[in-house]
Amino acid sequence: MSENLEIGNLGEDSACEYLSKNGYTILERNWHAGSLEIDIIALKKDILAIVEVKTRSANFMVSPQSAVTKSKQRNLVKATEIYVEKKCRTEEIRFDIISVIINQGIVTNIEHIESAFYPTLR
Repeated sequence: MSENLEIGNLGEDSACEYLSKNGYTILERNWHAGSLEIDIIALKKDILAIVEVKTRSANFMVSPQSAVTKSKQRNLVKATEIYVEKKCRTEEIRFDIISVIINQGIVTNIEHIESAFYPTLR
């Protein structure tokens, strides 16, 4: 397994653990609709959280949340529309980012940014 994949998996594992400890139920992980993917779909009360996980090593210069480009946001919105329709979900939807920083294989920081972005008109 490549180092990037290992870091990404550790980040997603840590994000799921963080969400679970904070009252979320993990509904899906790495949910796909064709080439579109949602890292984590979680539910807390009446909010369906669509979570993009960005994991970086401690020496990475760009903040993880800045890596969620407008294009990535549009793809997440498209994937969410498909998910909601397929699963008949009716909850309020929120787009979050969880930033995970790893230093020498150890998670050193997790930041949960709720309502990190809002869907824009196409």
